[in-house]
Amino acid sequence: MSDLPFLTVRGTDLVDEGGTPVRLAGVGLGGWMNLENFITGYPGTEGNLRRLLLDRMGRESYDAFFDAFYTDFFDDADAAHLAALGLNSVRIPFHYRHFEDDDRPFELKEEGFERLDRVVRLLARHGIYSILDLHAAPGRQNQHWHSDNPTHVAELWVHRHFQDRVVHLWEALADRYRDRPEVAGFNPLNEPSDPTGEVLPAFYARLTAAIRAVDARHVLFLDGNKYSTDFSAFAARAEGAGENTVWTAHDYALPGIARDARAYPGEVRGEWFDRDVLEQSFLRRTQFQRETGTPIWIGEFGPAYPDPAQDSWRLQILRDQLDVYAAHGASWALWTYKDIGLQGLVTARADSPYVRRIAEVLADKQRLGVDSWGGSDAGVRDVLDPIDALFDREFPDYAPWPWGRAPHVALLVRHVLLAEPLAERFADTFRGVLPDQARALAASFRFDACDSRAALADLLRSHLT
Repeated sequence: MSDLPFLTVRGTDLVDEGGTPVRLAGVGLGGWMNLENFITGYPGTEGNLRRLLLDRMGRESYDAFFDAFYTDFFDDADAAHLAALGLNSVRIPFHYRHFEDDDRPFELKEEGFERLDRVVRLLARHGIYSILDLHAAPGRQNQHWHSDNPTHVAELWVHRHFQDRVVHLWEALADRYRDRPEVAGFNPLNEPSDPTGEVLPAFYARLTAAIRAVDARHVLFLDGNKYSTDFSAFAARAEGAGENTVWTAHDYALPGIARDARAYPGEVRGEWFDRDVLEQSFLRRTQFQRETGTPIWIGEFGPAYPDPAQDSWRLQILRDQLDVYAAHGASWALWTYKDIGLQGLVTARADSPYVRRIAEVLADKQRLGVDSWGGSDAGVRDVLDPIDALFDREFPDYAPWPWGRAPHVALLVRHVLLAEPLAERFADTFRGVLPDQARALAASFRFDACDSRAALADLLRSHLT
């Protein structure tokens, strides 16, 4: 049992059962129950990675690795570390395949719930709330790798079957956690991206009604459209989310995530950025919340740290964002807790067995710009320049959803076409790994085998205490 009280929405605040306002300050647990390529180093998508690893390792070693990984990536020492920093919440992303197989839809798997339960319980033991986040939905809710999308088409919005499976899963999750106050709430769909803007509001209305029929008590954290940056679809529609709802914005600052950024305050891609600009961006992205008189929760934000020489000004971006959030009473969840070095609060060491094993492929990923997050196209401009010239000549006005032509070409060429054969090379590094070796590789992610990004931890501790 947990000593944490239920949270609820009261006007612009989240409050506990005594009516005291609670400001959530936390991290996202990316890369655990929803793998991401920059977090654990593989190219492309989780589904393709798993297929290839199973082929190269065999069932026994594959299972040995992941059984150990699920515990080693986040255990009691990790929760204790977060509590010591003063954090009070963790957003837990998960992939639907932990709960359901594609060839057996609607047949839920108990092991997925048990895996999630373990971390919810140990977080509660340290006084930390959980927010449950469906990060990869059946059919894929957006166009990119983090929803395990091997293409550029989000089929959730065009197939009722996939929508039915999302509803079914959330009915089961709501039933499982309806009496669990240590769960602050449900984040039913990470970064939806509905090109029409018509399906998402109606689906939210259906999904909300289904969850509320089982559990009327937990807070719903609903992401905006276009990767949680656009709420216009909801302002124009009559369907509402009802009471006890937080509309969730994501607030990545360009100088913190752009590989070509060189300074902050400073200019990036012809645009000046400083604290005032970050605040104006925050106010623009959260305008809907103020218009609806609801709480503000920034479900994802935070700079990356690709070069130690840049850490000081990238940390200043984070410091400025946190000050802006505090000034406006916003709750937040920093992305992300643990990875192999780009963005994590805690990172696997470069000399760990896992990182050493994949080091050559990591260098190939960097050279070819395969990762969307943290990657650079400098090494493949000889391929991209002729494609850009062709589009300039033949399709100059082409601007596909969601981000336009250049990111679209990057997705198809770098993040799909080049990622697929490179994933084969990545999987080859695991060929012949025995079960004991697999467990040793997974142990590279244990808290005591990792490094804390000390300056980042100090910044968070200082801000919170």
